[in-house]
Amino acid sequence: MALKATIHKVQLQIADMDRHYYADHALTVARHPSESDERMMVRLLAFALNADEALAFGRGVSTENEPDLWRQDLTGDIELWIQLGQPDEKAIRRACGRAERVVLYTYSGQGAAIWWEQIAGKLATLDNLRVVDISPASVAALGDLATRSMTLSCMIEDGGVWMTHPDRGAVEVALEVLKDARAG
Repeated sequence: MALKATIHKVQLQIADMDRHYYADHALTVARHPSESDERMMVRLLAFALNADEALAFGRGVSTENEPDLWRQDLTGDIELWIQLGQPDEKAIRRACGRAERVVLYTYSGQGAAIWWEQIAGKLATLDNLRVVDISPASVAALGDLATRSMTLSCMIEDGGVWMTHPDRGAVEVALEVLKDARAG
């Protein structure tokens, strides 16, 4: 018998002073049996960092050719494609060809650093790609905030990010931009 996804209910309050975005989101997040609490929390962090009323979760880790999160316009064109992990060059190029902007979040520490060292030069010409690394300590601390029913606040100011759970404390999230998309 196949294992079913674990459903998490999340009340996420976002105060993004850098983008002037302030909103509350009631989210239902399905955590695939093969997905860790840490990865699920990285998805929630990615949601908070790119929050928008039209931003939606993809169908999950077992669905190929679909991002972890995305925003489509009313015609179905993909405005924003958000992927987690260390996809191969072909998958990244395909995403950059399909979407106006692509944001990739890596989060596995030394493994991500080695992956980036090997692939960075091949992706240098992709003007719509942004790559951000999340420190392993931040990922572990975010995983400690996970519960089946969560109330979280995310504050973003001057590039700093803090995720807070009322019963489990606050996490300052360390981000490093490895590649920034060109403006224009």
